[in-house]
Amino acid sequence: MPIQHTLARPALLAASIALLVGLSSDADAQRRRAAAPKGPPPVTACTDLYSFANKDWLAANMVVAGQGTRSALGELQALALTQQHDLLNAAMTSPQNDVQRLLGDFWASGLDEAAVEADGAKPIASLIARIDGIRRTRDIAPALAALHQVGIPVLFEFGAEVDLADLNRHVGYFTQGGLGLPDPAYYSRGDAETQQIVSQYTQYVRNILALTGTAEDRLDAETALVIDLERRIAAASKPLAELRDPRAQYALVDTEGLDKQYRRLQLGEFLAAQGVQATQVSLANPEFFTQLDTLVNSLKADQWKAYLRFHIGNAMAPYLSKSFRDAEYDFHGRILRGETAQPERQQLVLGAINRAAGPMMSREYVAAYLPDATRARAETIAGQVRDALGRGIERNTWMTPAAKTEAKAKLAALQIEIGAPVQDIDYTVQPMGRASFGSNMLIASTWRHAQEMRRIGQANAARRWDVLPQTPALAYDLAQNRLIVSAAVLQPPVLDVAAEAATHYGTYGALVGHELSRAIDIKGKLVDSSGTVRTWWSTDDDAGWLTATDKLVSQYNGYGYPGLTGMQVNGALTRDENAADLAGVELAWDALQQANPELAQSGKEAFFRGWAQLWRQQSAIDTATRNAATSVHAPGQWRANGPVSNLPAYTETFKCGANDAMTRKAEDQVRIWR
Repeated sequence: MPIQHTLARPALLAASIALLVGLSSDADAQRRRAAAPKGPPPVTACTDLYSFANKDWLAANMVVAGQGTRSALGELQALALTQQHDLLNAAMTSPQNDVQRLLGDFWASGLDEAAVEADGAKPIASLIARIDGIRRTRDIAPALAALHQVGIPVLFEFGAEVDLADLNRHVGYFTQGGLGLPDPAYYSRGDAETQQIVSQYTQYVRNILALTGTAEDRLDAETALVIDLERRIAAASKPLAELRDPRAQYALVDTEGLDKQYRRLQLGEFLAAQGVQATQVSLANPEFFTQLDTLVNSLKADQWKAYLRFHIGNAMAPYLSKSFRDAEYDFHGRILRGETAQPERQQLVLGAINRAAGPMMSREYVAAYLPDATRARAETIAGQVRDALGRGIERNTWMTPAAKTEAKAKLAALQIEIGAPVQDIDYTVQPMGRASFGSNMLIASTWRHAQEMRRIGQANAARRWDVLPQTPALAYDLAQNRLIVSAAVLQPPVLDVAAEAATHYGTYGALVGHELSRAIDIKGKLVDSSGTVRTWWSTDDDAGWLTATDKLVSQYNGYGYPGLTGMQVNGALTRDENAADLAGVELAWDALQQANPELAQSGKEAFFRGWAQLWRQQSAIDTATRNAATSVHAPGQWRANGPVSNLPAYTETFKCGANDAMTRKAEDQVRIWR
């Protein structure tokens, strides 16, 4: 306010002028505020639950291009890794049992970079010597079997998977493989981008051959031999699109006649070398294996030696000296995976331990990080959500009576497994020591492969998981009709035992509901209550599902993609996951209401805030752009807001008005199980 110069006046007049000036000043300010453009209205639970519940976190976790995504579940993954690091550090310094001693030695050998450098290629020297000993055709099949034994699959893949005719049994699957590039089409496509990758791969093959002992004057010739053999394998392979349906890779054959049918591959002898005694295996592409058998007979030993030596180096490169690691990263990491930096040493070693000795880590992790009280709480809520799904089936309006009957039967048979699977692991492993990380990797990989081979021919599929308990995971296992809840996922933000009890339902309970709903929805319809692979929905059920979820497609199509200008969420791409999110919230809310009929207002609000906080997420523009085009999940903002806006209980809880953004008209609301 400008200084006003006045002549001397009577005191009363002067005071009156000062008072008027003050009033005038306030009036001016009010006029300026009225004229100023209005800022955005404050965010409330009725305008944007996601931003309301996550305001502080979102402000503190901005990301820029190249930084990927930060999220609540990403923080949980980071916590699980830190816990594993702590466990291994303790096992390294003061092991309390034999398994901890093995893990501690494995960890110490991997962290000792000086020892790894000094070791060079020594860990694979015996394997290379075995390959260099190939002289004639009959030497090739035993060499292939020996490499598979140590966990290095060459020429083809062979592993234990569930029998599609008996989902409780494992069978051995012979499938195509043997290539260094991820898709057989790379070897035949002629476009410039593919040709560039093939050229870069060829250089990588040359680098690895040099590191595994090929003389300089032989490098170009041996590199050409490797590429030529892989082109032949690729030409015999089926396109990956034809193999996405598991049934395309399933055909039981008797093992007794395999040696006669594939005389050079000697697949019967191969099975004996793996310790497999089953009378049947799956071999769905006999033409592929016939072509491989022909290649074994027709190609010279030197070509096989070059191919096998490269694949030994390729498989083991991340666990050897820096020259190997750099070569592997330059191609696989930078070119194929698009990475911008090599993993830190601890990350690399932990990944190796989980790949080769994951079940050993599992036992120790569960003992250290899953309290009995947490397990009990998880079991209680999961059971309550399962009961809510039973009520949801009864209420359901889009399922036919026959489908409802089968859905109830399947739900009655469903198992819930918390923490870790029942394991039949033999922990007898030869001592590792701390001298050689690469050698320890081979020891552990050989042990793990033997454990996998033990599954074949056994009715033990329900005794294992396809996920490690130390990895945060909450998933429905379609083959075994069970809910799998890993030990690592039972921590904040999924299950924070210190939080208000109602929050547990909005986080963990809703995720349980999401997965349990998959047992009887568009995914679960493929396996019935007896474990038979068949579609038990009728065409009317399919139509009912589409009618219900078409509204979700429209709803999510209307959401802008966070961080991207002019980009919308793809409602069709994300349809099934959006439906499962909605199902999860519906079922968890029902379970909470049944468990707490007199739930206080604070508990109701805590339920919804917990759900929203589960999906807090910030993605860099490049990551968001990629996810918008390919991800089957909606971005975090709409995973939080989309489902709850379909629940009348949400608007009732927060007393939202008819015109608030989080309020959907009754006729537009989607219901799956409420």
